[in-house]
Amino acid sequence: MRWLVLLAALWAWPSFGQSVVALSGIRAQTVITAQMVRLAEAETPGAYTALEQVIGMEARVNIYPGRPIMLDALGAPAILERNQPVVMRYRSGLLTIYSEGRVLARAGVGERVRVMNLDSKSVIFGRVAADGIVEVGI
Repeated sequence: MRWLVLLAALWAWPSFGQSVVALSGIRAQTVITAQMVRLAEAETPGAYTALEQVIGMEARVNIYPGRPIMLDALGAPAILERNQPVVMRYRSGLLTIYSEGRVLARAGVGERVRVMNLDSKSVIFGRVAADGIVEVGI
């Protein structure tokens, strides 16, 4: 009986996971389409596991063909480009203050970004709203 338990412990069942891989090279700042990716029969820790998770996302780094697409390699498509002028909005209760700023990095909706206030030249962090306004003081 012991040898059956030992045999069962030594004989591990294969893991049938899937990972999303690139069909061809994908350059940084490219929005992922269904024709660029496929599912592979190998589970890679830290990689996307479903096509729906990556389609419509933007590559943050170059992705090489046949390689799994890792979770940190993609992000929301950028709506703000570096050095682009933006409106900054600060809200506190009923008070709302608007100011002009300049974005210091590319950013997508919901991402945190550094913005330089054009009046004071100070650099602050804010979160990009869907309308392109950077919410500061959050």
